[in-house]
Amino acid sequence: MLFLLIVSTLILLAFLFILPSLWRKQIIKPADLDQRNIQIAKHRLAELKENRLTGGISQVQYDEQFADLEQALSDDLDIASPAITIKTQGKWIVYVIALGIPLLAGSLYFMLGNYQAVSHSAEMSVDPETIKLAEINKIVTGLAEKMKANPDDAQGWLMLGRSYKAMELYPQAADAFANAYRLLGEQAEVMLLYADALANVNDKNMAGKPTELINKALSLEPDNLNALWLGGMAKAQQGDAPTAIKLWKKLAASLPPGSEPRQEIESLLTRIADNTPKTPTQSQSEPAQQDKVSDLAVSVQVSLAPELLKSTSPEETVFIYAQALSGPKMPLAIVRKQVSDLPLTVSLNDSMAMMPNMKLSNFANVKLLARISKSGNAMTQPGDLIGSIDQVALTDKKAHKIIINGSVK
Repeated sequence: MLFLLIVSTLILLAFLFILPSLWRKQIIKPADLDQRNIQIAKHRLAELKENRLTGGISQVQYDEQFADLEQALSDDLDIASPAITIKTQGKWIVYVIALGIPLLAGSLYFMLGNYQAVSHSAEMSVDPETIKLAEINKIVTGLAEKMKANPDDAQGWLMLGRSYKAMELYPQAADAFANAYRLLGEQAEVMLLYADALANVNDKNMAGKPTELINKALSLEPDNLNALWLGGMAKAQQGDAPTAIKLWKKLAASLPPGSEPRQEIESLLTRIADNTPKTPTQSQSEPAQQDKVSDLAVSVQVSLAPELLKSTSPEETVFIYAQALSGPKMPLAIVRKQVSDLPLTVSLNDSMAMMPNMKLSNFANVKLLARISKSGNAMTQPGDLIGSIDQVALTDKKAHKIIINGSVK
């Protein structure tokens, strides 16, 4: 619309210069008779003077002719010079220009032009990240098609699996790594990639095949950093905290001092150590501890902001979970639902912990979150919709209301 408005304005300005001169009456004046008569008289006087000097005429004749010339000039100057008004003919050309030119230009533009080429609003509406993701998807799709035609290319399967993992498409990544594992056999790197993808498919549950693959990788490469981390996760989920601590301590010692990964692992180890049973008497009070766990349940009411309803679909996954206020962001308790279940009320407790030694009852205050995952994965990623309460005391028994009204950037 802006382009058409600019073009129309320019055409109108051009018409304002051209059409008035074609439309209005023209006043045409003949040559000025007075000036012409004066010029003729001057020319005649010059001839008379020349004839007198050459002897062609006498002085008497000169005087008579001069008097006649003077009288004739006087008579001519008394005649008024008329002004003639001429009406221009062919005003039809005004209508031809005013109507024909815009129609002709418009017809040619709509047949041969492309109005979208000058639409800045169309360009601005395209998100650069969307373009980048579209290009990545195109490349990955092409690689997947290539692997169908060449299923025995082990390195191609590894590349495809890593691509799917980066896009957090874990089921596809698991299939790709499975093919690489089939072709390459028991290589630590391949088994760890495969195990991690399988665990992510099952909400980071390491039980079963992932644990088997991780144990094989550890036996082949005991100092493999990824194997130490995943091995510790698997042992922690099994309730074997001492072995998990041993593996993570070895991992921390292998990392550069002061690095962020090492600091996170050391923080995790500190929290686990602070909450590890130190005396046999604690096991004797286990029933009392179980009562305490039930008392520390957190009630959460989750709803979706009406303005975000159109940006979701009923089958999308909703994660409702609690986090420690500082340190590792691993959920202390987590529940998985769908958008179609909203609004809903859930109760978070220690039975929903991902690790036995990282649970609600170990903390006095936690952060509550509810997130709609566009990919269905537990890992937060841009585009997910989210709502949160920054700090909640576990002793507060009231229902805590979370409205999902934001977006992860």
